Amino acid sequence: MSGIEAGTAADRSGMEGQSAAAEEVNLRAHDTGQKMSPVDVSSVAPDAATPSRSTWEEEDSGYGSSRRSQWESPSPTPSYRDSERNHRVSSRDRDRSVRSRYSDDTPLPTPSYKYNEWADDRRHLGSTPRLSRGRGRREDGEEGISFDTEEERQQWEDDQRQADRDWYMMDEGYDEFHNPLAYSSEDYVRRREQHLHKQKQKRISAQRRQINEDNERWETNRMLTSGVVHRLEVDEDFEEDSAAKVHLMVHNLVPPFLDGRIVFTKQPEPVIPVKDATSDLAIIARKGSQTVRKHREQKERKKAQHKHWELAGTKLGDIMGVKKEEEPDKALTEDGKVDYRTEQKFADHMKKKSEASSEFAKKKSILEQRQYLPIFAVQQELLTIIRDNSIVIVVGETGSGKTTQLTQYLHEDGYTDYGMIGCTQPRRVAAMSVAKRVSEEMGGNLGEEVGYAIRFEDCTSENTLIKYMTDGILLRESLREADLDHYSAIIMDEAHERSLNTDVLFGLLREVVARRSDLKLIVTSATMDAEKFASFFGNVPIFHIPGRTFPVDILFSKTPQEDYVEAAVKQSLQVHLSGAPGDILIFMPGQEDIEVTSDQIVEHLEELENAPALAVLPIYSQLPSDLQAKIFQKAPDGVRKCIVATNIAETSLTVDGIMFVIDSGYCKLKVFNPRIGMDALQIYPISQANANQRSGRAGRTGPGQCFRLYTQSAYKNELLTTTVPEIQRTNLANVVLLLKSLGVQDLLQFHFMDPPPEDNMLNSMYQLWILGALDNTGGLTSTGRLMVEFPLDPALSKMLIVSCDMGCSSEILLIVSMLSVPAIFYRPKGREEESDQIREKFAVPESDHLTYLNVYLQWKNNNYSTIWCNDHFIHAKAMRKVREVRAQLKDIMVQQRMSLASCGTDWDIVRKCICAAYFHQAAKLKGIGEYVNIRTGMPCHLHPTSSLFGMGYTPDYIVYHELVMTTKEYMQCVTAVDGEWLAELGPMFYSVKQAGKSRQENRRRAKEEASAMEEEMALAEEQLRARRQEQEKRSPLGSVRSTKIYTPGRKEQGEPMTPRRTPARFGL
Repeated sequence: MSGIEAGTAADRSGMEGQSAAAEEVNLRAHDTGQKMSPVDVSSVAPDAATPSRSTWEEEDSGYGSSRRSQWESPSPTPSYRDSERNHRVSSRDRDRSVRSRYSDDTPLPTPSYKYNEWADDRRHLGSTPRLSRGRGRREDGEEGISFDTEEERQQWEDDQRQADRDWYMMDEGYDEFHNPLAYSSEDYVRRREQHLHKQKQKRISAQRRQINEDNERWETNRMLTSGVVHRLEVDEDFEEDSAAKVHLMVHNLVPPFLDGRIVFTKQPEPVIPVKDATSDLAIIARKGSQTVRKHREQKERKKAQHKHWELAGTKLGDIMGVKKEEEPDKALTEDGKVDYRTEQKFADHMKKKSEASSEFAKKKSILEQRQYLPIFAVQQELLTIIRDNSIVIVVGETGSGKTTQLTQYLHEDGYTDYGMIGCTQPRRVAAMSVAKRVSEEMGGNLGEEVGYAIRFEDCTSENTLIKYMTDGILLRESLREADLDHYSAIIMDEAHERSLNTDVLFGLLREVVARRSDLKLIVTSATMDAEKFASFFGNVPIFHIPGRTFPVDILFSKTPQEDYVEAAVKQSLQVHLSGAPGDILIFMPGQEDIEVTSDQIVEHLEELENAPALAVLPIYSQLPSDLQAKIFQKAPDGVRKCIVATNIAETSLTVDGIMFVIDSGYCKLKVFNPRIGMDALQIYPISQANANQRSGRAGRTGPGQCFRLYTQSAYKNELLTTTVPEIQRTNLANVVLLLKSLGVQDLLQFHFMDPPPEDNMLNSMYQLWILGALDNTGGLTSTGRLMVEFPLDPALSKMLIVSCDMGCSSEILLIVSMLSVPAIFYRPKGREEESDQIREKFAVPESDHLTYLNVYLQWKNNNYSTIWCNDHFIHAKAMRKVREVRAQLKDIMVQQRMSLASCGTDWDIVRKCICAAYFHQAAKLKGIGEYVNIRTGMPCHLHPTSSLFGMGYTPDYIVYHELVMTTKEYMQCVTAVDGEWLAELGPMFYSVKQAGKSRQENRRRAKEEASAMEEEMALAEEQLRARRQEQEKRSPLGSVRSTKIYTPGRKEQGEPMTPRRTPARFGL
């Protein structure tokens, strides 16, 4: 069978004659539910017109008719619904007298995501920001675009920052603004579901289906005869599969190493980090702020009202010769390949020297600023206790200089002569911003002596001496160096935040220090949990950096506040208008709450006459460092500062002059929801420890007041004493895989400071066994060892590994890269229908995963054009991140000697490969658009944005990437699969129901499989017992783990002050 390749002509003349007929064809196919042949929207016969919906307003590309794609074969199964612009034409068109600058065959370099002014249309206007065409210089001296209005400049800068936030917020989990389906509105979802409900009434009989197929063949024949389209050869499997419906039998096979300890539940519930889920604070946290919702709606309506026009990209602009311009990609090498190490540096302001932001910084040199910090007064005492002990707990108030000065003190004391100094941070932005500050204090450039490393970004060099990194990076480095020989000292900063990776590092570094007496481990913390840390590491010494505090008067609300944003605004205005001196600090849960609170305060002040001046300054972790610096600037005389912050202001930064603190009582926490299989970032009440830390912010420079927007009874009865550690409320699959690869046999006996729930650990081990990372005895398999090498979720790693055996690794590599970035599509307010229609062009009816692949291939066909992305409502910056992630994952595959192969246009292989990684998340058809999970029976729904939504033919079986909880349990990234694939790739769950086989035979076969696994487990236990006995004979004193670790590196008399051990190197 052949595919059809069609596309629009450059000119719309002659189109009306066929558009009506084509529209009738499309509507008839949609109403009857028939499945149309795949077409390629990127090709067209010369001087021919193609059908298009009459309601669409076709725009020709700015490239005219002379652009030719390198991709000479059609996209295998692109959308059949509508036509696209003409990007491939005949040689006759290319020989016109007026030639485009895009007429050559050489692909244009990809525009850099941080240098290109077209890449940041987060206003979602569908194309580039409507700017004046005059090229100019921006204030920072870089080549840029001049703006018509200051509003356009501000909006453009806000959009660029927001794009960075989406990327750097990924590891924090998803919330209502950072989730895969954020671009879809409730109104759109409701309209699509209502349309589907009407379609349910229409049933297609076998006779009607045959008539539809005959009509489709007749229409195809007429279109070929007319010359509008031409035939293309498509690789397809001509072996007809059996039309008989496949019935699967479901059974749950448990490996013997779990010993029946795993419990299957129909509706697993997440760990809720609240004391009482029915309390007033918990209920208000689930509802959120009504003020925030209203403000969001008003902001979207205001954006939709702005109308911007430009000639470039329109028909009139093409006639007048107005062309769109793009900048070259600075991240490309000479051979055209992506150099992600060049492209992946953070924002531009991270690379430039920071100007003095406060009066103190302007008057003092960097050396004088360092000497002003509280830690400077105790520098020698601190270095002495570090020399005398291998592990030290350092406790100091925020702003004492722990993060920036400790690494430099160790460097000046000679520790970098024997290895690097590593400093872990729980947040990505903190690692980058602190590294920048320290590099400036040392007089170097970021990435040389001082660098940082986060996932998919490495800004270090061979000369790096001080390395700031996220705790996950150090955890992965321990895979290649169990003893971390490249480091002479490791600082675990902000340890009190107790992130998941930090808790795992505690257990690992405790044993590394026991083996390496020359390694120094410094754990820094706020006043919370210091004794607990010291006890865990073996009663190690605690060093206190002196600080001063003043009494704080705490005032509680008399009644519960239904809207914490509104209450905070009223309280701040009351404090401000009272006339008492001192600045105000307001704690809010998240970024949008902060922005709305700031706007509301300013709006209310403008309504008052003769109100005192108030400078409202937001602060959150994703705010660029140059904007964060504003809160440290001294306000003009007679102006009070009001700082609105997240919990970053509890311990991660210090602002002098704060006399009033307004505590909303809420924060955002990442909690793993086993029902949907992913981490969710949601609002929860804070703990009593957090509340005390927040109130202490008011007593730094003098007596202060703390206004808590909750009752005293709620503080005592509804708040937990301390926050639930992340390890007890998040997914542990990656942690289990990592610990297994490090040789930890018994995970339940690993030294966790706060052990995770046993059920979470066992279920994570069970998930890894399903994916083939663990064998029947609980040991790590060769597949599991390979999965550890990839910085991905285990299922995505499994998909990459399986793709090499199936011969579709090139396609799977693109799909995995697309799934590793924020959402690429967006739906601007006021242009929803236009964006939905363009999105449908890319839809591959069988799979959302293949739709992502089709988008990338179409982008590649258009030479990675930024303008093409903007015209198709696709985030250009996200697509560039896809290229960077793909380049890095490809490097890992080459290092692991994994083959790269393409399956061409046979995308059934790709769907089968996806099924191999997600067969445990399979659903079967229950009704039109309604599915149930095969294993648990939980209802699952196709999201209206899915390529499978509203199809006339709905597949019996599908697999999904994840579930997203909104108004329903919506499946995200769905792919249709065959029942035989599920039985072949997931035999522990599914088997095909075969005629002639009785239930007794199936039971006998399952019993034989279980007994075989039990014999394997018994053999493994016997071998393990023998190894333990041999180890006991060799070391009668017992293992190192059973002994307390009490300052094993204490200096004896006559020993040198600094360690004299040269770290081991690979191959030496």
